Amino acid sequence: MRTPFSSSAHRLKSFAARAIGAVAVAGLAFAAQPAMAAPKKEFKVAWSIYVGWMPWGYAADSGIVKKWADKYGIKIDVVQFNDYVESINQYTAGAFDALTVTNMDALSVPAAGGVDTTAVIVGDFSNGNDAVILKNKKELSAIKGQKVNLVEFSVSHYLLARALESIKLKERDVKVVNTSDADMVAAYKTKDVTAVVTWNPLVSEILADKTAHNVFDSSKIPGEIMDLMVANTDTLKDNPDFGKALVGIWYETTALFTADTDAGKAARAAMGKASGTDLAGFDSQLAATKLFGKASDAVEFVRSPAVGTTMDRVRKFLFEKNLLGSNAKSADAVGIALADGKVLGDAKNVKFRFVDTFMAAAADGKL
Repeated sequence: MRTPFSSSAHRLKSFAARAIGAVAVAGLAFAAQPAMAAPKKEFKVAWSIYVGWMPWGYAADSGIVKKWADKYGIKIDVVQFNDYVESINQYTAGAFDALTVTNMDALSVPAAGGVDTTAVIVGDFSNGNDAVILKNKKELSAIKGQKVNLVEFSVSHYLLARALESIKLKERDVKVVNTSDADMVAAYKTKDVTAVVTWNPLVSEILADKTAHNVFDSSKIPGEIMDLMVANTDTLKDNPDFGKALVGIWYETTALFTADTDAGKAARAAMGKASGTDLAGFDSQLAATKLFGKASDAVEFVRSPAVGTTMDRVRKFLFEKNLLGSNAKSADAVGIALADGKVLGDAKNVKFRFVDTFMAAAADGKL
């Protein structure tokens, strides 16, 4: 059962569906209590509003979740959170078996907190949904010396770092101003704010102002801001049918809403409404998203060297920001297992895993 948004402020806040690991890491390193690993029949999935995760709510509402759960003789409760960070906290504490989360936040919160976590589905990557926006300036180089408003330690912070790197600048060349996503649009309208980094739908809303210019966005770093469905590794090991059900749900739903049919249009309209926009708004956000609607495409991506390259950048960024735990002595502190068999960091402390197992089963028609 999904909880509808009660206000636009909640809607904006939940679009942090990509945001913050910092506060959560500090609070969760204490108590990462993995879900009890054992064969079971009932599972809980946490998700929050973002264009790439809307299919989970739609699948629950339309009966697709129940269909696949019934196929494997299990029950899957898909729960919407209006607060993305809280959904991560709940998963990390063991209250949920699976979670929609970005690659960066999966590493910085549950994995760094000691919860062995597996990326069951690489659903998409941001391909323009996240952007650096300058007021009355059309070149990224103009950012030097400016105050930059963004959600600190979020994927926006990471995007800023990559943008600065592209023009041989460092974070010390700007001043980061931590700003809530709920306040970002209003902040941009003030005289003192001249640079922001944020995500859709806030990007679209800010760019509607004639003074606003997109000077760098996630399409310049394709594949680096991934949106995932992750699950507790031990739970998956003991309950592989849960993983199969998740991929079955995902690929049936994506096939439906990406189809050029009346049913596909109706599904997108429903997801747009549920996320606080309309069909046109949802389609525009979808256009800035590289969706892996076909399992074979997701398998090809997760097996590619690009994932290792990205996660190496991400872990180094997180270590620099002290987001891999207070005891981390280097970026190697938390091991990351890749689908090609390689391990980044401590092979004796692998807590984040990319696998092709379940997506490949879907691609091969073996669910």
